Amino acid sequence: MELRQLRYFVGVSEAGSLLQAAGRLHVAQPALGQQIAALEADVGAQLFERSSKGMALTEAGKLFLTHAKVVLMDAERARLAVRETLSVPQGDVSIGLPTTVALAATLPILVACRDRLPGVRLKLVEAYSGFLREWLQAGRLDIAVLYGDTPEPGLSKRALLDDRLVLVTRPGDRRLPRKLSLDKLPDWPLVLPGVEHGLRRIVDDACAPHGLVLDVVAEIESLGSVKRAVEAGIGSTILPAVSVAEEVAAGRLRTVVIDSARMSRRVVHATNVMRPATSATAAVNDLIHEVVRGMAQSGSWPARWLGGE
Repeated sequence: MELRQLRYFVGVSEAGSLLQAAGRLHVAQPALGQQIAALEADVGAQLFERSSKGMALTEAGKLFLTHAKVVLMDAERARLAVRETLSVPQGDVSIGLPTTVALAATLPILVACRDRLPGVRLKLVEAYSGFLREWLQAGRLDIAVLYGDTPEPGLSKRALLDDRLVLVTRPGDRRLPRKLSLDKLPDWPLVLPGVEHGLRRIVDDACAPHGLVLDVVAEIESLGSVKRAVEAGIGSTILPAVSVAEEVAAGRLRTVVIDSARMSRRVVHATNVMRPATSATAAVNDLIHEVVRGMAQSGSWPARWLGGE
């Protein structure tokens, strides 16, 4: 199996036919067909279904495509790593951010990278922490910001913040205290994500030892929809303060700290230990650490900094 064959395979899968792929790859169509057939013989499985309409991936082909892209990305990382020993950091770096983190940190990270690492092009992916973890382990991401510092095989985690959760409600609701005791939460109709969501598990785990049953009037997975529901008066919610900073500043929402040490999420910076970092990845690692530290120290991310100097 050769890297050239993998590139041809990815090219055919994207083009959907040998004819179109041959033009894009600048390879004669018969030679391209021979390389694909040789690759199928090597892996011992049919990767494409051939028809008059073109070539479509089989189930085996879809699985192989995921691995082929990772191998090609690793080969590109290796090439860039050697080149970068002689130059300033450059190349692509993919970062995964949970939605609540992305709201606060995307722009500061982009601005800092453009200013300090002009040769680096960032690819930012926003998704649930669980998906980001899987993509980091699979090699589809170079760096991820995740929730939870539990050790996991193949991942290196560095604690950044303890992100306190707050009750979020709309202006005009009942008068709020400076701190809300945990046992008062059942008095508030709440809009929360489903029970499998990481944030919901934190809330439920904090309430369970006290026998507290929350009044959940709706379950919504989308952060934007949760905030709009609160603004509309459907109920209140529980979120990290940073995720509603814009709405609070505009007077559309209010927050109050929940008086419980368990109402908190550990934010970590994670990399895949099985994949050597390029100098660009290492530089972005340091940049993320510095940006988040600056946000915590300035108060733009209201959380307790854990990452040291």
